[in-house]
Amino acid sequence: MEEIAVSKFKATCLAVMDNVRKTQKPVLITRFGKPLAEVRPPSPSKIKKKWLGCMEGTGQILGDIVSPASDESDWEVLR
Repeated sequence: MEEIAVSKFKATCLAVMDNVRKTQKPVLITRFGKPLAEVRPPSPSKIKKKWLGCMEGTGQILGDIVSPASDESDWEVLR
């Protein structure tokens, strides 16, 4: 496990966390050589997202959905 001093972690916090996310290896943060904290990658999500209904609430109705899309006089069948 990689060790990093708290002062260096404070200066490079975002880079260290990005590195932990990419490598999936934890980093031990020390103060005066003693362990202070550990930065670990997140555990994998156990809840799988369902693909059915994943687009729920993203659609939008614009205008009247009941009336024909064109004028009835344009239809040959109705003449």
